[in-house]
Amino acid sequence: MTNQRGLLIVLSGPSGVGKGTVRAAIFNEKDVEYEYSVSATTRQMREGEVDGKDYYFVSREEFEALIEQDQLLEYAEYVNNYYGTPINKINETLEAGKDVFLEIEVQGAMKVRERMPEGIFIFLAPPNLDELEERIVNRGTDSRGVIVERMQKAVEEIKMMQHYDYVVVNDEIPNAVKKINAIIQSEHLKVDRVVDKIQSQIYNYFQEGINQL
Repeated sequence: MTNQRGLLIVLSGPSGVGKGTVRAAIFNEKDVEYEYSVSATTRQMREGEVDGKDYYFVSREEFEALIEQDQLLEYAEYVNNYYGTPINKINETLEAGKDVFLEIEVQGAMKVRERMPEGIFIFLAPPNLDELEERIVNRGTDSRGVIVERMQKAVEEIKMMQHYDYVVVNDEIPNAVKKINAIIQSEHLKVDRVVDKIQSQIYNYFQEGINQL
């Protein structure tokens, strides 16, 4: 019996909502069964980030070479930096029956939806815009002009949540993690994902019974 294809899980939301923090909390749990697909970006590495773990930090020239070589599932330019998802190993991992977890920007998520509509798309929303702005300011990495630009973009992105399957409000990280894990678990229990396995068991049961007659 071949492996059941894994789920493509896409976690997305506006800049500053805490996508990276929630994703890290999910992967810090015991017995995590998801494979994290590391995105590539041309933005500068932030304090505490690790190249190859949080992102592949590449030059603009290197990123544009990936575009030319069609090596990206999706890519987008956001606040003058490229973000994209290397396609190598994603389909291979899914075919092996493993879930692939993407953490990407909203623009990129919409492109993934076009190419892989079977994915599970989860929008991570802030409790409110005031708190979102506070989180961006507290990073201490952006100028006031960039913060204003990010907030304007965030409002546009929040309006895009209607194109997702689920919305999780990131009020408290443990709550968000619990809800995301529950969503993924429920997706694995959908009838169209388990019916073939159950019918195969029924078929094998009766075949074995006939052979014993």
